[in-house]
Amino acid sequence: MHNTVFVVTNLFTFVEKLESMNWHEIFMFGGFLVIITFFLFLDIGIFNKENKPVSFKSALLWTTVWVSLALIFWGMIYFFGDRIHSPQNMEELQNLVARYGHPIKLIESDFEASLLLYRQNLGLEFITGYLIEYSLSVDNIFVILMIFYSFNLEKKYYHKVLFWGILGAVVMRFLFIFISAALIQKFSWLLYGFGALLVITGIKMFIDRNHESHIDTARHPIIRFVEKYFRVDKTDNSGQFFVTIDHKIHITTLFIVLLVVEFSDVIFAVDSIPAIFSVTLDPYIVYFSNIFAIIGLRSLFFLVENIVQRFWFLKIGLSILLAFIGTKMLIHSFYAMPTLQSLIIILAILSGSVLISILLPKKTT
Repeated sequence: MHNTVFVVTNLFTFVEKLESMNWHEIFMFGGFLVIITFFLFLDIGIFNKENKPVSFKSALLWTTVWVSLALIFWGMIYFFGDRIHSPQNMEELQNLVARYGHPIKLIESDFEASLLLYRQNLGLEFITGYLIEYSLSVDNIFVILMIFYSFNLEKKYYHKVLFWGILGAVVMRFLFIFISAALIQKFSWLLYGFGALLVITGIKMFIDRNHESHIDTARHPIIRFVEKYFRVDKTDNSGQFFVTIDHKIHITTLFIVLLVVEFSDVIFAVDSIPAIFSVTLDPYIVYFSNIFAIIGLRSLFFLVENIVQRFWFLKIGLSILLAFIGTKMLIHSFYAMPTLQSLIIILAILSGSVLISILLPKKTT
């Protein structure tokens, strides 16, 4: 009897949750995932289905495609962003602004004008978050290159590993972002923890800017775990993640490289996702901006693979960027910086880093 009551109670609770769900949010989010998945599989299933090195021309084309899609999405948010949460009146709009800490002042007597302000701010939050994540992904490129070099991975397999790595990141970031957003809503003091983490990371990045990193392919925790619990074939060069030997499935070195890349992305997300929460607490905007930057990482990787070392000051710029974002989070209760002001400062830091690298090229010995 007790079990029956327990089941019925939970069933009613589940039904109540279903009734309270915002179907506009589900529709927008589902449509977004469908479109992103379509373009990702269009990329690998039609244009890059063969294992071969990606040319600079192809990388430039796909970088243009992904950046253009992000800008188009920015425009969609500017004109239709209120449909994500679909506030129906001023009270609902005020609750949204308060809940997600949007730094705007609504016009209480004019709902339509307030909606316009809300959409404009959402658009600014999206593009600012996208710019932060996209710029920080350059640092991730250094790490991925280091992984590929450490495993002596052939260039023709770079694209395959990056594609599946990015697909895995799309799923992991979903969990990370929405869990983090829920925790922040419940424990607002987490923002101070994120801010301190970013400041410390920025300082560490500045101190370690000239250090050469490497991966010990024998002692890396992921590699040791896989070799301990799974069958591994280190001799395979077929470009497959799994092979069958004596009717038994073995993991190849290529799959181990993929796992290490995924592991590095998890570590990278610990820095980059809190950075976007400094711009907005709306998990949908955080996820949209984050994913657009992540899916553009593959083409950006091949575009800057051979020239990234020339922008020697970018590492310093990124450390300053992280410190700025962290400080912004630490002082958010005293000063809510307008989104446009944050965007201008971030653009100044990044463009200044690139210009200094070009105007004052680092001498090679």
